[in-house]
Amino acid sequence: MKILEERGKRYGKFEDHAVISQGLKNILFSACDKNGMDDDMIESLEMICHKLARIANGDPYYADSWVDIAGYAQLIAIRLEKQVSL
Repeated sequence: MKILEERGKRYGKFEDHAVISQGLKNILFSACDKNGMDDDMIESLEMICHKLARIANGDPYYADSWVDIAGYAQLIAIRLEKQVSL
């Protein structure tokens, strides 16, 4: 339970986070066709929504959340750049 308490202090109440995260995903994927994307693209977008929800619901000054968002986007950018250079 200690880890859950620590996470709650950092990220806010999980139920509130879930509402924000699912809302972001619903908006995002209502505007684009997931069937036209690769699995890693979908997963990256979902993780970015997850991290945005953590920021909105919890500590916006926790740098790791921002770094993670950049990292998920960078993973896709790196793969796409490799494909272009082939």
